[in-house]
This record gives sequence, structure tokens and C-alpha cells, in this order.
Amino acid sequence: MVRFDSTIFLGEKLDWSSQSALRALYTIKFLHESGAKVILVSAWSMKINPKLLAAEAVADILSSVLQLKVAALRCISCNMPLERKDLQKADILLLENLSNYKEEAANCSKFAELLSSEVDFFVNDSFFQSHKILASTVGVARFCYASMAGFSFEESLCQLKKTAKTNKKPYIAIIGGGNLNNKAAALQFLASRCDALVFVGQMSFQIIHALGHSVPPNLVELESQKAALDIVQFAHDKNVLILYPKDFWCVNQHLPKRLDFLPVHGVLDGWLPVDLGPSSLDEINSLVTNSKKIIWIGPVKFWSSSPYTGGTSKLAQMLYKQCQCECEITIVGGTACEAIKNESSSVSSFNMLENASAVWEFLKGQKLPGVMALDRAYPFEIDWNIAYSDPSRPLVVDIGSGNGLFIMGMTRKRKDLNFLGLEINGKLVKRCLDSVHQSGITNGYFIETNATSTFRSIVSSYPGELVLLSIQCPNPDFNKPEHRWRMLQRSLIEAVADLLASKGKVFLQSDVEAVAMRLKEEFLKYGKGKFHVLHDRYDLIINGNTWLKENPFGIHSDWEQHVIGRGAPMYRLMLSNATALE
Repeated sequence: MVRFDSTIFLGEKLDWSSQSALRALYTIKFLHESGAKVILVSAWSMKINPKLLAAEAVADILSSVLQLKVAALRCISCNMPLERKDLQKADILLLENLSNYKEEAANCSKFAELLSSEVDFFVNDSFFQSHKILASTVGVARFCYASMAGFSFEESLCQLKKTAKTNKKPYIAIIGGGNLNNKAAALQFLASRCDALVFVGQMSFQIIHALGHSVPPNLVELESQKAALDIVQFAHDKNVLILYPKDFWCVNQHLPKRLDFLPVHGVLDGWLPVDLGPSSLDEINSLVTNSKKIIWIGPVKFWSSSPYTGGTSKLAQMLYKQCQCECEITIVGGTACEAIKNESSSVSSFNMLENASAVWEFLKGQKLPGVMALDRAYPFEIDWNIAYSDPSRPLVVDIGSGNGLFIMGMTRKRKDLNFLGLEINGKLVKRCLDSVHQSGITNGYFIETNATSTFRSIVSSYPGELVLLSIQCPNPDFNKPEHRWRMLQRSLIEAVADLLASKGKVFLQSDVEAVAMRLKEEFLKYGKGKFHVLHDRYDLIINGNTWLKENPFGIHSDWEQHVIGRGAPMYRLMLSNATALE
């Protein structure tokens, strides 16, 4: 299933100069040519293209674009899951318009399951929805064997990451638009990376006001005053230049056809700034000319319905000229990207991100749900000789190692084994590694990672055998349907089944019986028939289910200690893929 971006394919005029369009097209064609049955899903509106209404009309457009037959299917409206026989109707299928269903925006688990029926692999190629938690971008990931990025998604993410790098100096940020209060964290991030912040939109009035200059009261956002002051102070402390417009083209509110340019401190009552003045543009041009890296985000507008675009065009011309001088330039937002297209003979030299919402969230330091929902099985390169004094020893892996009490205790108890903790919380991993170094432990190590998607890559490179895997007290919240991901997925269990030594064991425990039961059921279901439950004569029977009475290792994790301390039960079991040896 491919979640595609409707704004790329379904506009009234498809822009083949856009790298996003070419990569989005390649994602679908690549999958089709590789022999996959492809199910397309998206949301669209008549604002994109007045001809769009029924899925059949969209299927016809996509057929024309792809030069392949796309067949529309009606299953969502009938609340009927897709069946195998439906896949025979065409190699590429299109489901109904997701914008018609409130369950999409609510990330409804049942709706996501309906969307992903008969789906093995999920491919998200709609990057600019990644800041939202949608059923079609986040919810479906938990029902699919694997979730990955399409070519357009991946390229957009790579371009976004470039904005955080300070590899070229001077680096300036040209910032348009309004709502400074909501974007304050992003502005501070830019101030921490850039040498200058250039304000060219409605936000400039908040900055001018924070610098102590007079601004017409109707242009001041009261809720943004403190945030603006903080940004000015932060930039000052970092020695970052703040540039704001020194003059504006203004329109007389009583005589709308009367236009004049006024200095920033001379905007009179009854006059409304509508565009950057000549002095402002000259000052920006001087700064741009000496820059090696630029990001332009947000429109050059001082009120939403302004028809004046002279400043936008001139800014686009400046940037096009500068990109010929080996300057790395990122353009963010529909208005800015459109201006660059109008003023440039080629846009291939620019990094173009046409939807600003996801970018603002990234700059604020927010994790993008659509990105977090995907598998991140990138190859790990680990020097095991640095991690362990003897990397040939058998390996024990603890997934979700937390504060590391179990690993640290076991390293002292079993010097003949190496122990590896995989933990998604970077602060905990750093603390554990510090303890390892301070204690002089040579058979224990910790890695910050999402083990769900990187376990195979990490453990397959280890020189010795994997003899034990433990998953202890996973946070129940990670197993709720509405969450963005869950720890235990089929791909992880299959990796364990493939990599575990022939006499290896899997130790599972939780203080929540439902979680422990699900851990057990999933391992037995997806373990390729290799796992069976080991029983002990001291087993406990609770609610008809059999659990280990004691921790077989005698070393308790931090959460296990907490549970036992309050007198609550632990639900433990041991799995083996062969006759277990003590």
C-alpha cells in the first residue's frame, strides 16, 4: 500500500520539473515493475482540482499519469475489508477519498486495520502529512509486516535534515509569515544554527516591537510579545544578526488605489504595509550575496489577502542569482516555491519543500509521527572489539534495557557471557555507558536504538552466538492501538527466530498479564515454529495461565524491583527453540 501525496499527482497541471513528482512516480512504478500489487490511498479535495470528486475520476487521472491501469475500489464506504479476489481486478488499485472519513484524522485503529487489509508492506510517500497522526500514515504501520519510506518521502526528509547542518557559513534564514508565538521554538532553533535571521513577513512587526521601535497597534500580536523578546535576547546572546524591513510599500485604507513607500518608523494611521520597500530589498540583497547557505521559509506577506508580490519576486530573483554561486538554498512553503519556479529557468539547484507545516514542526524539535511510524532498519556499524574485551563470547540481548540494572547485574554474575542493552531513550543509554566505563566492565554494552527495526542489523554482525533474548516489562502504552508504534512486531520476532542459537532462550516478563500474554502469543505465532514454552515444577497458575514463579536469573530489572516491592505479581515465561540446557 502506498500513501501518496494528492497535491503532487492531482493538481490541475502536473509539474514535471518537480523532483518530488518524479520521485513519487518512480515509487509506484518501481513497486509495480518489481511485481507488487499496489494499493494507492490518499485524501483529496476539489481545491486541488475541481474535476476531482469520485475515486473513479481520480483513478483515470492516475492511469494517465502512470501510463498504467488504475482501478478504483469501493470497500471503505461499505466497511468491507479488501479481499484477495479484489487484487485480481488490476495491478494498481485506488481506495476511496480518505478526506470523507473522520476516522482518518482520528487515527482510528479499526479504520487503519480496514485500510491495511491484505497489505504486507506499507510505503509512505506523503512526507508533508508526516506532522499529523493519521490512520493512513501512522495507524496502518502497526498492521503491516514492514513500513518504509517512498523515494519522494525519503528525499524530502533528507532535504529537511540539511537545514539543521551548519556545514556552510554564512548561513542565513529568511523568515516570512506570521504567528510568531506558535513558531518561537523553531525560530530559536534557527538562531542556534544561523548567522542571521531576516524577517520579511508579518512576524517582522513583532520583532521590530520587541527591539523597542514603534509599531502601529493593529500590527502587534499581543500573545507574541514575550516570545519575540526571548528570540531577540537569544539572538543577541548568540551574536546572531537580526534584520527587519526598514521600509514598506503601503496602501491607504481609505483610498485603496493609493500606494506609497514609507519608512518603518513612519507608517501612519490609515496606511497598511503590503510589501517590502526598496531599502529593505537592497539590505537583504547585500546579506544574501555574501551567504553560502540560505533557508527561505514563509511568505513575504503582511496580511493574508495581499495581492502585492513584488517583494516576493525580487527575493526569488536574488536567490536564483545566488544559487549560481555554489550557495546551498532551501525553499520552504508553497508561495516561496512558486516564486522560485516563476523566476528561475531551473529549480534543480534548490532544495524545495512545498509544505511548510511539517518543516516548522521539525524545526521546533518535534518528532514527526509519520516518520516515527516507519521502520528504521539502517545498517549499524559496530566495532565489537571496542564494545567487549572478547567479542567471541555468547551474547545476551536485553531489549528495552531501561536503567540497565539487569544488564549490569548479569555482567558481574556471568563473566563468560557478553551482555547488550538496546534502549530507545538516549539519556538512559548515556547513563548506562558511563556506569560501564566507571565500573571497568568489559562484557557489557548499550546502544541507543529502536530495536524493533534495527535488531537484525545489529545482532547479525556480532561474531559470537546469540544465546538469550530478554524483553522485560515493556511499557503497556506502547502496545495501545492508538500509539504510533509498538515494540513487538512480526519483523522483530522473525529476526530473533533467525538469529537465536539452536539452544537459545527467550525470556519474557511483564507486570501486566495482558501484555505478557500478547508477548507469548506473538512469539509463538510469528516464530517460524521454532519456539515452545519451557515449564518448571515451581510454575504458578494465575487465571488459568501458567507462569514462572521466580526470575530464573536472580537479577531483577528496575521496574521488576518496583513491582515486587509493592507486592504485585510478575508474569514470566521462558521460550526455547530446542531442549533447554541449564
